[in-house]
Amino acid sequence: MHHFDLKDGALQAEGVSLEALAEAVGTPAYVYSTATLTRHYGVLREAADAHREAWGDALIAYAVKANSNLSVLATLARLGCGADTVSEGEIRRALAAGVPAGKIIFSGVGKTDGELAFAIQQGVRQINVESPAELDRLIPIAERLGKVPEIAIRVNPKIGAGGHAKITTGGEGDKFGIPADEAMALYVRAAASPHVTPVGLACHIGSQITDLTPLEAAFRLLRSMTEELRAKGQTVTRLDLGGGLGVPYVGGAPTASPADYVAMAARVLDGLGVEAAFEPGRLLAANAGVLLSRVIQITERADGRRFLVLDAAMNDLIRPAMYDSFHEIKAVRPREAGGHNAPTAYDVVGPICETGDTFARGRDLPPLQAGDLVVFTGAGAYGAVMSSEYNTRPLVPEVLVDGDRWAVIRPRPTYEEMLAREPMADWL
Repeated sequence: MHHFDLKDGALQAEGVSLEALAEAVGTPAYVYSTATLTRHYGVLREAADAHREAWGDALIAYAVKANSNLSVLATLARLGCGADTVSEGEIRRALAAGVPAGKIIFSGVGKTDGELAFAIQQGVRQINVESPAELDRLIPIAERLGKVPEIAIRVNPKIGAGGHAKITTGGEGDKFGIPADEAMALYVRAAASPHVTPVGLACHIGSQITDLTPLEAAFRLLRSMTEELRAKGQTVTRLDLGGGLGVPYVGGAPTASPADYVAMAARVLDGLGVEAAFEPGRLLAANAGVLLSRVIQITERADGRRFLVLDAAMNDLIRPAMYDSFHEIKAVRPREAGGHNAPTAYDVVGPICETGDTFARGRDLPPLQAGDLVVFTGAGAYGAVMSSEYNTRPLVPEVLVDGDRWAVIRPRPTYEEMLAREPMADWL
């Protein structure tokens, strides 16, 4: 299970006991594996390097939104990974973690003037422009700063894909990017300005994509647009292919492999002579993390329904409530199957005062008892980064494991610290 394996009857994260971590830091808690992060980056890097003839040294820019913890970012930065960012805060995180500015891409539909100025001053690799209005704001900012940032035009290919409507970003009605015909005209207009340098095109059509067909269609559109722009005398040296390749959440649809994904991209771009950028997020981080939780109680109803009540809640892991997402739930110390230990159907819920605080309904699990530890697998992406303090519940701590060593990389705040962040109005 991606470096989360049974040893002496209980799950470990690499060489560290999850039971010991639960005692040391409490539950719920996120636990990440350095070995898994390293392996996932290495698989994609190897695949990209196997097709250097298509794009040279392709940039892998990790999508910071997936898991923005500084130690996770630093782990990837030391492997040579860049960063795909969507806010000034994410740029600052990437820089603080050791990602060179020249490997940072700045995307997003609502960049403020201040954020654009910050990105230009830091010298990021490129700014992905997502609308004519953004270009109109960017040019005078660059002129005022006396710099000429390199930009890419983000194309909306009218090809939406992804594991849920809320994470589909390339459809005709989605807010992201510029329709192809308008993008062509905007590229030419940007090239006429002395204050920006258009270098390429970008697209990102969705997240948790399990079929390569829509991705290939989007990449083919980028190729044809590149050829048409060059025929008009424009220079196009980069294609930002976005991210979105799905990961194998247990219980979900089968996914294409990173090797097949990269090989498809190389086939589509063969002979074009562009630098390629890939922006994986979930692909690197999802299966590198688990959410560790403890059973508070089991509530049984007269109709036979059993509620497995955990100390983790939707404010800790919102994906099931927001996206109807599936996460496998595993006992940290599983009991032997058979006899009285036959699988039991549970509604798995948390303590939040919302019916939506439900992780699963009718999920068959080995019998569990109050005090047992469980993990949600595949929780390394869009887990802690989307958490909140709803119901005044402290943010979940994050732990990074590396072999036999571990460190708390975001501590659980105390209630006193939480309350101290809210100064009382001076008239109260």
